[in-house]
Formats: sequence, structure tokens, C-alpha cells
Amino acid sequence: MSTRVTIQDIADELGVSRNTVSKAINNTGILADATKEKVLRKAAEMGYKQFSYADITAFAKETAQPAAMPQGTGSIAMFSSAFLSNSHFASTMLDSFQREISQLGYSLVMYRILSDEMQELRLPSCFQKEKTAGIICFELFNYEYCKMLCDLDIPVLFVDTPVIGNREPLPADCLYMNNQSHICTLINEMVSRGKSKIGFVGDYMHCQSFYERYMGYVNALFLAGIPYQEKYCVIGSEEGPFPSDVIDYSDYIRYSIAHMQEVPEVFICANDFVATHVLTALKEKGLSVPQDVYLCGFDDSPESTLITPPLTTIHIHTQIMGFSATHLLMSRINQPSLNYRTIYTETDLIYRESTGDAT
Repeated sequence: MSTRVTIQDIADELGVSRNTVSKAINNTGILADATKEKVLRKAAEMGYKQFSYADITAFAKETAQPAAMPQGTGSIAMFSSAFLSNSHFASTMLDSFQREISQLGYSLVMYRILSDEMQELRLPSCFQKEKTAGIICFELFNYEYCKMLCDLDIPVLFVDTPVIGNREPLPADCLYMNNQSHICTLINEMVSRGKSKIGFVGDYMHCQSFYERYMGYVNALFLAGIPYQEKYCVIGSEEGPFPSDVIDYSDYIRYSIAHMQEVPEVFICANDFVATHVLTALKEKGLSVPQDVYLCGFDDSPESTLITPPLTTIHIHTQIMGFSATHLLMSRINQPSLNYRTIYTETDLIYRESTGDAT
């Protein structure tokens, strides 16, 4: 038998179908409890690792010693191309992640990837590969650079990624927040309130999460029977090119909204920072939120409750993301042959005054 136990190996041992084993391990379909228990016990006995739900731990404890998390075997490198301010969701997530890995004996070493390093596909000069047990990446959205990291033979976890689109998925574990479900919920609620002119603001090619939020918006419109209208959207690139009298992305948003012949009834923004720029642009155009336009952000940043009016937004559970990041990276260090995993963590829609809701 091969070193890596497969579903077919378990099926052969028990004399059952591969489909039966898959149902038991993945907790899907209808299966007798006795059959499920027999499959799980045999899987644990044979050392099968890739269970998709936690009930297996009871059987694993009875049949084998559970694999321990690695203890103090090097440092974890954090790569980012951006400064993660206290307002960035990754800041509080990183606090949770660092606490978790420190309890396992790991230190966290932070590296800021400079633009020339990114373009030339170079690692930071002070990076010590031989002392690095794993890499976690935030705000690292250059696809070629990410591919280069995956080729280092070091476990890599991406918290958000470049837009994948029609490119090959990165050979690494990826962690995202649920980017689509609550945008659909919000649009359904807006439609129930009689709103049908709904726009989106944000560079949807900035990263995979922005892309998914935009696609969630497009899909929700389709499901609600509302035609997509580009005239209500500001989706140009953060890299420009901008009109001659526009300096940066915030100016681009203000310029675009100022030149809209018709403003939608609702703006959904790629994140809260984009939403604050939209709020400024609407005020400059003589429009009020929520009296004239409803406004929704994403991230639930600290500023979302401080601006006037407080911002309806989608909350990211950063502590859970930190815990999930620890689990993904540590299990990859401990079991390098695992299939690559993509995990989405829960989000919550929070209604506030920017959509006419009491706080």
C-alpha cells in the first residue's frame, strides 16, 4: 500500500464502494450510522488524514496517537507589500495568529516586500530560508511573485490572493472571508425596499476578494432580475491611467461620481475605505447619505462607526481568521503532502444609518 492512504485504499480494506467511504468521511449523503462508524474507524486505523469534519477525532484517539503540532522548529515569515495599519482587517487577524503560533514555539518575522523586489521576483535580502518553517502572505497580489514563493519548498499560506481568473490556481493553501453571501443578502433587502438602481465601486481586479465581491454583486443583480448597468459602477484600476486632472484613486472615485449623469439609489463598495471616498464624492455632488443614496462598505473597519452617518458594512471575524490561518499553516508544516485547501470564514452583514437603519 502507498504511504499516503487514499479513499480507495479504505474501500478495498472494507470491501465497500469508494462512494460509501467518501460519504462517510465527507459527511455527505445518506449512510447508516453503523456503516459510517465502521468506515471512520478503519480510516483512523489506517492513518488517513484528510477528514473534512471533526467527529473523526473520537475514533482517531482510540486507534492512533494524534499527530502533534510542530513545536519550536523555526520562524514563520510574514510577507506583505503594504503597511498593515490598525484599521486593516489583517492587523487584528495577525495579532490572533501570532498568539497562536507563539504558543507552539514559533516566532513571527515580518518582511515588507518592496516594489523593486516584487518586479524582479527577489526575496528580501535579510530573509533566511533555512530558518523559516512557513510563510504567511498578506496584501501580496502580484501573481508571478506568489508563484515564486510557492517554488521555495516552504509551506505557504495566502490570506487573499491575486485575482486567479483563468490562471492556474496557486499551489498553496488560501484563506479568504465569505465575500459574496451578504452582498446578495443586502441586494435582496434593497430590492424589498423598492431600490433597483444599485451600483458597485472598487477595482475588482485588485485582488481575489474584491473580484468575488464584485461578482457577488453581479450575480445578485441577475438573481433579483435587475439588469447590470455599468453607468452605476466605478470599477477602474487603482493603477490608472486616470484622467489628466486626476491625481490618485480617491480623486478618481470623486471624479467618476461627479461626472455621473445619473447616480444609483445604492452604492456597494469593495471595502470601507472606498466607501468613505464615495461618501465624500456624494457630498461634493450635493447628495446626502442615506437621504439620497444608500451606502454599504465591507470589512467593518473601526472608522465605519466613526464617520457620519455610521456605515452599513460586512463584518470580518478576524480572530477566527487568525485561528484558521494557524491551523492551515501548522497542518501544512506537519503534513506537507495534504491536498491544497481553500477556506472561507464567516462574515456578518451589519446595518447602520448609511442604509437608513437605526444603529
